[in-house]
Amino acid sequence: MLFMLLIVIIICIIAFIVIKMFRQAFEDRVLYHDMKMDNFPKSMGEIKIFFISDIHRRLIGENIITEVKKSHVDLIIIGGDLTEKGVPFSRVRENIQRLRTIGPTYFVWGNNDYETDYHELDAMLLDMGVKILDNSAVSFIGEEGERFTLLGTDDLSRERDRLDLALSDAEDDGFKLLVSHDPAIIEKIEEHHHISLVLCGHTHGGQIRIFGFGPYELGGIKTVKGLKLFVSNGYGTTALPLRLGAKAETHIVTLSATK
Repeated sequence: MLFMLLIVIIICIIAFIVIKMFRQAFEDRVLYHDMKMDNFPKSMGEIKIFFISDIHRRLIGENIITEVKKSHVDLIIIGGDLTEKGVPFSRVRENIQRLRTIGPTYFVWGNNDYETDYHELDAMLLDMGVKILDNSAVSFIGEEGERFTLLGTDDLSRERDRLDLALSDAEDDGFKLLVSHDPAIIEKIEEHHHISLVLCGHTHGGQIRIFGFGPYELGGIKTVKGLKLFVSNGYGTTALPLRLGAKAETHIVTLSATK
């Protein structure tokens, strides 16, 4: 009788943990980050960015879309792994449609995006008005001629990344924000590139962390090589729809100048 009771307790504990992991994997969280940067163009006031990475198989929750709309963001950036093998393009299209109701949308390629018919994905994104930053850049000019430049590199794991091309597509002056799916891009950034901020995903924050330990660091912001490296835990999951200690997340990043 005692043995059976022990088995039941163990089963209940396992079930509780699995349910908790499932809930963490499907949370709809928007985290807010106020980042004051020394060299951000003052004439632009502030720029609000909605950053979402590693969507994979998920459908973006309507509650997230509603919350982000209330913040009046200026740009939406998809940090790669918008999809993966087996995800119907109808779901990808729905996710893009939901994001496009918020504002101008930009996209960089992730490793799992290439598991699909990426030519079809490329065509669909272009048709829906999404700007693909595939080793390229786009600049925004403030009232006083100050420049904010958004750069993006293609997938690093497939050696499709060309930071040099993205930089050549940008002007030398101004504030530079680089988007790369894989934070390993930091190894290729040099001081003379004058990149101030890097947005990444890919790692899922380790996705499943046991006693605080996981295969990757938990997402967050840190200073590396004199710049800010921002890594998101991501919105979706890979392999198993479970998370532990690395909750699903999206972000509203507000950039402004240090006073």
